Amino acid sequence: MRRHSCFAFLFCGIFLPGILGFPQTNTSIDCDSLLPNYEVEPQTSAPPYIIAVSFDNFEPGNEVQVTLEALGDAGFKGFNLQAREIDGDVPVGTFKITDPNTKGLECHNMTNSAVSNANSDVKQKVTTTWIAPHDVRGELQFIATVVQNLENFWVGIQSKTLTPMHSEPVNATGKSKRKVCFSV
Repeated sequence: MRRHSCFAFLFCGIFLPGILGFPQTNTSIDCDSLLPNYEVEPQTSAPPYIIAVSFDNFEPGNEVQVTLEALGDAGFKGFNLQAREIDGDVPVGTFKITDPNTKGLECHNMTNSAVSNANSDVKQKVTTTWIAPHDVRGELQFIATVVQNLENFWVGIQSKTLTPMHSEPVNATGKSKRKVCFSV
């Protein structure tokens, strides 16, 4: 009797989490396509998730708070979140990991260029900080894949568009080179 209890406990501890939830191992979301590595098609309905950002504009080195949040009680177990230039296909900038439910990923040989789930617990919201790079010239968006469970995930969820702020060139006297015109 005792031997059967030990076997049942061991079986449940090893196999049940992978059967019931988002698998702990061998599941990842591709950095480029943002598709999970299992054979289910993404949902085509409107996603029950939003990406909120703390600013509309950014300068190199700025820190932008980014929140991925479930609408209602949808919850999610897995995700991959990146910043990309509009019509770009590679992540830009880096993330500072501030939420214990998140971890940084390396995409295109750049540490923390994406952020993902650190565990398979159901989450309602995760927050992270994105640091703007020095080489972004155009507008960008945050883009995510969110995995609700093994059968339901959404690819390409987008935040609002963020615009880079460009400084005006300054001449040797410290005055802006911008011309001002008045009409009378």
